[in-house]
Amino acid sequence: MMSYAFDRFLPTGVTWRDLFSVIVVSARKPGFFQGTPMMFEVVEPSGLLRPAEGIMREGTVYFGGTADHVERALGLDGDQILYVGDHMFGDVRQSKKMLQWRTAMILRELEDEIGAITAWRPNQRRVDLLMAEKERLEHAFSQLRLVRMRQRSGYAECTDAEAAEVTDKLNVLRERLVSLDNTIAPLAAAAGQLHNHHWGLMMRAGNDKSLLARQIEQHADVYTSRVSNFLHETPFAFLRSLRGSLPHDMGAAGDVHGPGADGQGA
Repeated sequence: MMSYAFDRFLPTGVTWRDLFSVIVVSARKPGFFQGTPMMFEVVEPSGLLRPAEGIMREGTVYFGGTADHVERALGLDGDQILYVGDHMFGDVRQSKKMLQWRTAMILRELEDEIGAITAWRPNQRRVDLLMAEKERLEHAFSQLRLVRMRQRSGYAECTDAEAAEVTDKLNVLRERLVSLDNTIAPLAAAAGQLHNHHWGLMMRAGNDKSLLARQIEQHADVYTSRVSNFLHETPFAFLRSLRGSLPHDMGAAGDVHGPGADGQGA
């Protein structure tokens, strides 16, 4: 598999083994990070093994072993090592929890998800405007309900004509709200099917983060769609996340937005 994936793209005489300092197969994660299994040297491509002891040698393929063996071979430990994996619990969580390695989560589906979000942006802007209008009407509707409640309870004097006027305004606003809901509903339903028809976005649950997104936030130092994305940076880059948003942020900024105003789906 490695020969097929790498060798045909490498210069003549170079194989995938030349790309790595240490090669370990059958690591048996997550036990690789926790236990002390036997380590063997792969002697022949046919799979012949022999017990291996001491520090791993460069250019040799090993069967089994532990993360401790890798640390000793590299002369590094803890946050000096970046572990790249595509499994939340078998890779990222265990290497972070047991060894305090830096962790990078690979989410191959992320590119399709970003593409779906980008294509949806015109509809999202429309949803934002509709939701802002809905919130404005809901506020006006609530104020009128309060006036009507006070009239009926005797807290505010009013004539029959004034009471009828309030009722008429309530009916008009109610109809406008129902009309808005009928417009927003199919857009919201379509937003819930972005990227995947059954469960929608991988990293979103409505306006909130999905369980996967929260797990990544907790256990991964960085996430990306493929390892080759790191080619756009140097080993000395400091990767910073965008400033997170809180429920009161939009209001404090003086903007009026409906749910999904961050462009990530309704």
